[in-house]
Amino acid sequence: ASKEETNAAMKAAAEGRMAGILPSTEDPIVSSDIVTDPASCIFDASLTISQGQSAKVLGWYDNEWGYSNRLIDLLRYMASVD
Repeated sequence: ASKEETNAAMKAAAEGRMAGILPSTEDPIVSSDIVTDPASCIFDASLTISQGQSAKVLGWYDNEWGYSNRLIDLLRYMASVD
């Protein structure tokens, strides 16, 4: 897949079923930009590399904050199940 196709698929996921969990950005960012971001990972479209049928995608994350937010999601789900 091309870089554009890969980025389009990731952006579609970020705006669809992965909204709030895996957002995407095309802006240049650094690690300090995502401190305390509740997402599990922020897909960085500017860093995608594509060659033939392979693609390399990169993302940024605040592992402690993002993980804590997913635990809260899990607890909310568990509390809602009868």
